[in-house]
Amino acid sequence: MKLTSYPTGHGDEFTFSAENLERAKSFIARYPQGRQASAVIALLDLAQIQNGGWLSGAAIEHVAEVLEMAPIRVYEVASFYTMFNLKPVGRHHIQVCRTTPCWLRGAADITQACRDKLGIDLGDTSEDGLFTLSEVECLGACANAPMVQIDNDYYEDLSPERMAEIIDELRAGKDVTPGPQSGRQGSAPEGGPTTLTQVPARAASDTAGGT
Repeated sequence: MKLTSYPTGHGDEFTFSAENLERAKSFIARYPQGRQASAVIALLDLAQIQNGGWLSGAAIEHVAEVLEMAPIRVYEVASFYTMFNLKPVGRHHIQVCRTTPCWLRGAADITQACRDKLGIDLGDTSEDGLFTLSEVECLGACANAPMVQIDNDYYEDLSPERMAEIIDELRAGKDVTPGPQSGRQGSAPEGGPTTLTQVPARAASDTAGGT
């Protein structure tokens, strides 16, 4: 059954590469016989990566064929999760987290910096095809708010100015180091440790004695 209402055009043909087909088989093998449908998210993700960051109707139908599922069932999964894109996206997909911690720490300013720098609005792709801009719900890096996901990497502790710089660096083809952009280590306190900065004398002697 074809997904006749699904957008057509670029990406009307799709099959897994030999390498990705082997990976797909390894995902399916993790589940009991007859439960191969449980691998649908993993295979959709694999298909999206191979297809340049989005899922065409042909990609969804191919995943359905591999998993022996009705295409509409695979489409239901693909259309439910925001991690799957049902139309082409730019070379770099900027997803701005807008949930409470990020919002309180300036997510709206990060989104506006992207709008101003790229000249596009949410859901649009830049004229050069390099960037697509989206807002998403919690990405789970609340301690490093505000943050964005670009492709498969997190960029955290952002300011509007740093966000604009990252866009310039990506446009220039530079490698941008993901993670905190403020210089702090992971989600450790800014400015270094604030507690347990000294080891009590007894604890030091106990450690030295192996107790």
